[in-house]
Amino acid sequence: MNDYINNATEKFAELLKKQLERAEKLNQNEDFTDFTALDKIVIGIIPGDGIGPIILREAENILNFLLKDEIKSGKVELKKIEGLTIENRVKQLKSIPDDVMAEIKKCNVLLKGPTTTPSKGDGLPNLESANVTMRRELDLFANVRPVKVPEKGIDWTFFRENTEGSYAVGSQGINVTDDLAVDFCIHTTGGCERIARAAFEFAKNNGKKRVSAVTKANIIKTTDGKFLDICKKVAEDYPGITLDSWYVDIMTANLINEDIRSSFEVFVLPNLYGDIITDEAAQIQGGVGTAGSSNLGKKYAMFEAIHGSAPRMVEEGIAEYANPSSILRAAEMLLRHIGFADKAHLLDEALTICAEKEKKVVVTGNKDGATAKEFAAYVMETIEKL
Repeated sequence: MNDYINNATEKFAELLKKQLERAEKLNQNEDFTDFTALDKIVIGIIPGDGIGPIILREAENILNFLLKDEIKSGKVELKKIEGLTIENRVKQLKSIPDDVMAEIKKCNVLLKGPTTTPSKGDGLPNLESANVTMRRELDLFANVRPVKVPEKGIDWTFFRENTEGSYAVGSQGINVTDDLAVDFCIHTTGGCERIARAAFEFAKNNGKKRVSAVTKANIIKTTDGKFLDICKKVAEDYPGITLDSWYVDIMTANLINEDIRSSFEVFVLPNLYGDIITDEAAQIQGGVGTAGSSNLGKKYAMFEAIHGSAPRMVEEGIAEYANPSSILRAAEMLLRHIGFADKAHLLDEALTICAEKEKKVVVTGNKDGATAKEFAAYVMETIEKL
């Protein structure tokens, strides 16, 4: 037994060393990128796996249309990045191959299609999620997901911590023996503080009066407790905004409780809970195919659909019928982030008209509906009329 414990302890010590080094780096101040000061903004286009290339192609076409003058003048460049596919990642045994990461780091922002993550029992190597790796390597600490359903009074913005929690070292758990497996949850002071402050800054700048922290601090007392304590400390700097605390299990119920859900405004959550809750929220909006997602850091930002690569659709020969709305919403968030709010507004308005009001072209995810290309063409035609 001692040999098992000693072996696991050595692995744990190495993990702790790396996390302590990371925690120290978080204490170094760094300014956010000022996109207005850049001579050129490079947008990386990453197709991904499964339905990714199909839906991303349509988003790229719309970006080319909306940014045609900026691209022509050299102010904006759309840079296609190849190689972030499950086949290439398995071949190189890396969640993001080195040459792909080098190309990614040449960009300022990224628009990324969904990527496939190997799971237990699928016969693929134990590779870390490409998203998890990218968020860590580019320090994309804030996953921001807006959800709006005006007719139900819903206007939510979720700030999910992106680089810590249960996902921080998700592929580095320890099989102590055949009978005992241990995974780890990581929270740092710097990591908790910056996501909490991002949520409160958003609330302050957008006229919101309520931030809801979602944890399981009554049970996961050390890490979730730390997250909640830091949220409370940050809240002291924002006297006009109320912080309330909820456990993740009851919040899953609150989001479908029509009596109270419209009162929520801004949420701040650790990584795992944010992943779960935001998918539920997107389903209320109309499905994960309708919601975009931003992953923000101080130097880089990555925008993506919140759904997966949908291998089932590929296997069934219906990939072209995938709904591109989520990646188009992500493109709208990207435009806003880099300073083109007017163009973002056009895309937002067109998507609202096409998906919620006119509905002349409807995507169902099957052959009884429109293709991604047909829906994107409808959106483009609508933009031209605005």
